[in-house]
Amino acid sequence: MLSQTQITAFKHYLPRYGELDPSEAAQRTGLNFNIDTGQFTLELLGHTVYAAWPELELIPSDPDRCPKVLYGFQMQVLTMRYLLEAVHAPASGAFKAYRELPWGELYDANFTGRCIKRFAYGFGYKPEVFAKAADVLGGVRLDMKDIAYDLPFLGGITCKLILWLPDEEFPPSAQFLFSDNTQFAFNAEDLAVVGDVIISALKESAR
Repeated sequence: MLSQTQITAFKHYLPRYGELDPSEAAQRTGLNFNIDTGQFTLELLGHTVYAAWPELELIPSDPDRCPKVLYGFQMQVLTMRYLLEAVHAPASGAFKAYRELPWGELYDANFTGRCIKRFAYGFGYKPEVFAKAADVLGGVRLDMKDIAYDLPFLGGITCKLILWLPDEEFPPSAQFLFSDNTQFAFNAEDLAVVGDVIISALKESAR
């Protein structure tokens, strides 16, 4: 069920999205805009999704394979925000935790509960399911303990998901790290939605 905050955000950004200059948005974000079809191309967790303009609609290129969350309501709001405000920047290869981003310390507790703990307890006892789903989403497995993947997100942003497995003394734990170009694309709330979308996509892909 959608929250009132989500509905309000959608209503706020929808008219602005319809009025944006698609050529300017494509140049600023680095996304391709096809003037003939009126669609932006989003490369997202190993899937191609088209964003129609000026009437918003997200259309997966392969709906039989694409997780529904990648063209659902959360991703619609995130796409509008990205196309309206994001600036594409190359990544340097460095990664940052949420709390290390400019606004991260203020919202770190919320992000930890909403995304990191959800990921840890959702996959910490079944790492093979995480690995299978991450492979499906175009992830690159890293030589890290215990299991970690780089996942490609929108606009050249990479999310590094690290999972430490439980033992006799400790429960599973996890971390999200973001390529250092993330701060030019998403704000604090956006990045929490990114975490939600990634976890939901992993769960869908694991089925």
